[in-house]
Amino acid sequence: MEKIEVNTETIQLDQFLKWAGVLESGGQVKLMIEDEMILVNGKVETARRKKLHEGDVVEIKEMGSWQVVFKGE
Repeated sequence: MEKIEVNTETIQLDQFLKWAGVLESGGQVKLMIEDEMILVNGKVETARRKKLHEGDVVEIKEMGSWQVVFKGE
C-alpha cells in the first residue's frame, strides 16, 4: 500500500485519485464506481465525491491501494 500525502484534512475521492496520479479524470472514477471497482476502507464505494480523511484506504481492484496521509504544516 502506498501512502499519499495531502495538504488538507479532507479530500474528495475523485480528487484524491487524480492527486495520487492513479487516474487522469473524474470520468474514469465515475466508470470505476459504476463497475464497483473502488473500495474505501474495504467497502465498495458508490459516491465519487466521498470525503476521505487521514488513515482512509482506497483500493482499486487489480490496480493497488493507497492510504490518505495528512501532511500538516
